[in-house]
Amino acid sequence: MPQHTALLADYASKGGEWTAREIAQQPAVWAETQASVVALSQAARGFLAPLLVRPDLRIILTGAGSSAYIGQCLLPEFLGALGRRVETLATTDLVASPAQYFQRDVPTLLVSFARSGSSPESLAAVDLADRFVADCHHLVVTCNADGELRRRLEGRPNGFVVLLPPATHDRGFAMTSSFSSMLHAARVLLVPGVAADAASRLGRATSLLLEREVSRIEAIAQRRHARTVYLGSGGLGGLANEAALKLLELSDGAIAALANTSLGFRHGPKTFVTPGTLVVQFASNDPLARRYDLDLVRELCSDGIAARVLVLSAQPVAIAGCDVVNVPGLEAATDAELALPYVAWAQLYAFHCSLALGCRPDSPSAAGVVNRVVQGVTIYAAEG
Repeated sequence: MPQHTALLADYASKGGEWTAREIAQQPAVWAETQASVVALSQAARGFLAPLLVRPDLRIILTGAGSSAYIGQCLLPEFLGALGRRVETLATTDLVASPAQYFQRDVPTLLVSFARSGSSPESLAAVDLADRFVADCHHLVVTCNADGELRRRLEGRPNGFVVLLPPATHDRGFAMTSSFSSMLHAARVLLVPGVAADAASRLGRATSLLLEREVSRIEAIAQRRHARTVYLGSGGLGGLANEAALKLLELSDGAIAALANTSLGFRHGPKTFVTPGTLVVQFASNDPLARRYDLDLVRELCSDGIAARVLVLSAQPVAIAGCDVVNVPGLEAATDAELALPYVAWAQLYAFHCSLALGCRPDSPSAAGVVNRVVQGVTIYAAEG
């Protein structure tokens, strides 16, 4: 996606300059993110190593909205890499029902993803974890040096804060650089053996993808599909949730967006598909999951109901009736790695849909009913 001055000026006039910048900058920001996490690695190991050797450790990946979906994208890889009990629980669930989710006598590492670090639920979840769990520790991945979450936890013996580079702290409404950078940072931090060239390799693939696809993305957005479905297996099911949310946010709710897993979609949600629906499948690189993904694509194309069926894939796809978006050079990537170029495509599609609808991507909510940092939440005292 080009960043030249004339194009950015045009986006600025349409209220989309920051979102455009923050989508396009991601390959460069991932490299900065990896370098910053590597610089913290010795201190991070000192905090994490004594916890990760404990066989009874419970790891909770948490956040709200897009930040919660980071954990969903990472869960399958973390389960395999860490060999520990790992779960994803949104802060919105933890705050509403702490006694149901926290376990007092189970040592817990709460991994909080937070762009601003100042949302009411992020702060309350940390406080409640300390209250409801006898042996609780906190790992915070955040983009905001001035966030309250960072101030509360930095320097505490039971807490470690990973602050990402300033460019990750999106100025646009939607989480773009922040989402992908926090995801990548967590992998570098917690998954053994992430290659030193991971950011550059994923960045090159993503840059090529966006350069090749920007015209097609804009053309599809101009069709103004009334509905969009995102599908994925495993961690890419979590990415489907993020892609659908991005489209809802940037279209100001004008486009109905649904996310599901490839196998789960047949169990009722498939009725969402109409002649005005775009279906996007995030194809897995896992051989078994990929077979299920592509079976569903064949079925959707055979049905002939959806307006368009599109597959994002790092490997060749030959299915009559579907469009294929090839992600170059990532045939051997893990699905958690594929999440980065896949989400960049979904972000750019949502951005162009926003423009096509006459929305202002940097602040798409015309009525102001949603905000960049959530407002209007009252935190109530929890018993227990």
